Amino acid sequence: QVQLVESGGGLVQPGGSLRLSCAASGSIFSIDAMGWYRQAPGKQRELVATSTSGGSTNYADSVKGRFTISRDNAKNTVYLQMNSLKPEDTAVYYCNAAVRTPRSYYTALNYWGQGTQVTVSS
Repeated sequence: QVQLVESGGGLVQPGGSLRLSCAASGSIFSIDAMGWYRQAPGKQRELVATSTSGGSTNYADSVKGRFTISRDNAKNTVYLQMNSLKPEDTAVYYCNAAVRTPRSYYTALNYWGQGTQVTVSS
């Protein structure tokens, strides 16, 4: 089994910064893509940023230039540095990882973290 544990959420004023972390643990052979999604009240979950094992990154237009995703492959951890935060960034942020396990070596399985709340408000 694989677990994703997020940390780093909280309350921040507009213009402030937060850094989210997500550590994957368990029976992991390798991790393909890791990423962050968010869901605001009454809205669908949306992609924020993703990072492949090769280092390619992808961002939602709404966060380009403000958020940066990074990975520490040795620690199976992904980070999201969020700068210049806006009230519309308020949401529950979820970590996602495509993981190959010893039992599922040829097909990466999708795992989600429990979510961490980010609130941007004065």
